[in-house]
Amino acid sequence: MKLGIAHAVSILGVEGHGVRIEVALLRGLPAFTIVGLPDAAVSESRERIRAAFAAAGISFPTARVTVNLSPADTPKSGTGFDLGIAVAIISAMSSWRVSENITWIGELGLDGSVRQVRGILPAALWAARRPDAHLVVPYGSRGEATLAQVHVSALWHLSQVAQDAGVDCAGVPERPEIDATGTLPAPLIPDLEDVRGQEEARRALEIAAAGGHHLLMTGSAGIGKSMLVGCLPGILPPLTTAEAVEVATIASAAGDFAGALSRIPPMSTPHHTASAIALIGGGTNPRPGAISRSHRGVLYLDELPEFPRSVLQALRQPMEEGYIDIHRAKHSVRFPSKFQLIGSANPCRCGMFYEDSLQCTCSPRERRDYFRRIGGPMLDRFDLNIVLHRLSRAQLASPSIGEPSRLVAERVYGAQERMVSRLESSGWTKNSEASPAWLRDNTVLPDRADDLINNVLVTGQLSMRSVAKILRVAWTLADLAGRESPAEEDIHEAFALRSRGVSHV
Repeated sequence: MKLGIAHAVSILGVEGHGVRIEVALLRGLPAFTIVGLPDAAVSESRERIRAAFAAAGISFPTARVTVNLSPADTPKSGTGFDLGIAVAIISAMSSWRVSENITWIGELGLDGSVRQVRGILPAALWAARRPDAHLVVPYGSRGEATLAQVHVSALWHLSQVAQDAGVDCAGVPERPEIDATGTLPAPLIPDLEDVRGQEEARRALEIAAAGGHHLLMTGSAGIGKSMLVGCLPGILPPLTTAEAVEVATIASAAGDFAGALSRIPPMSTPHHTASAIALIGGGTNPRPGAISRSHRGVLYLDELPEFPRSVLQALRQPMEEGYIDIHRAKHSVRFPSKFQLIGSANPCRCGMFYEDSLQCTCSPRERRDYFRRIGGPMLDRFDLNIVLHRLSRAQLASPSIGEPSRLVAERVYGAQERMVSRLESSGWTKNSEASPAWLRDNTVLPDRADDLINNVLVTGQLSMRSVAKILRVAWTLADLAGRESPAEEDIHEAFALRSRGVSHV
């Protein structure tokens, strides 16, 4: 028996896990078997590897080839094991011994080319935690792998492996013209100066951006809700390097890596027909959903009441915890999902109730049932709840333009700096993350504001969660105004912005 060994990485959720690839060449009729809980994509690598060997001019061993992916009781998925299996086969059929420090990841084409796969960055981050690690990736993924600060080599054809092993093969094809570093075009983000009127909505958007608060906007169709949300990335603080790597890791695990780090917070806008798995993640081999792809950014749900109730209720836990656990029979994964939820909704199914109740075709019961689809517990998790109205003739005729995003962003950045300096010792960066205990110990309320809070609690108008959210928003208002702590006016404004939607349910 001849034995060859190589190492690869399995992506489970958004984390890499080491896999030892063992290849045994046994006597008997020629066969090619892969064991170790491979999925269909891994099992099909047999045909890709045979064809790649032939294209590279490498003689495939005439023996019983048994491939074991260890640990054998962990499911393996994806096409990234192709290169590692091919390397282990070449090692078994020659005297070449592969270093234990080298990790191989890549898909083989039928022409012998080494192709890109999803999960390169999580694999590189896993490899970077090992001493003297060396990662071998497809040539087009070199830039992605180097983000993990690990020693990287890049291949574009299987013949390169055969030459290093001293195995007879055809010549190495010319290196392909691929941008291995990757560039990102500057995104086109609408500017707030293009938004006419809607001062209250602009104010709420600025507060939401500064403190990372969840925002619900209700208004008639075509009133400008989606346009306002489109301006949000332009006023959000840029991601730090560590946060950008987190976002890129999730995108890589989902197969959506754009080629380079982006400092712009991500924004996901799933359609209201999206399933629960599409939104929160999952599947047989769990992949990140929209909430994880919005990690450190914005999740925008347009026409919120049109989403299935079960889908919306699935958001409740990650909105509070900042992560989602996906449990399956054989394994569990945790996806980060520290997103900022922005929802928009019409006041009723026809959308006319706020502007012209006489033209509204919905009955009182239909209007009530429309918002009940969101559910009280879900509505309770929005920090800000505002109503938008159509512009008056005077506002439409006014030549003045709105404040540009640049000036709003400056205030938001300043507020963020004050938040970070106050909260970083507790491990938070935004007011929306502050715990109830921290709020209780650090918020000194003026007497009248304290009476207001106590009254709404005693009468049951708001829950304890709602009060905590009001205090978080009040801290953000104080940060935007440059105050050391919330004033009475901050409490009243936070309360007003919070209570606009209570009458919907």
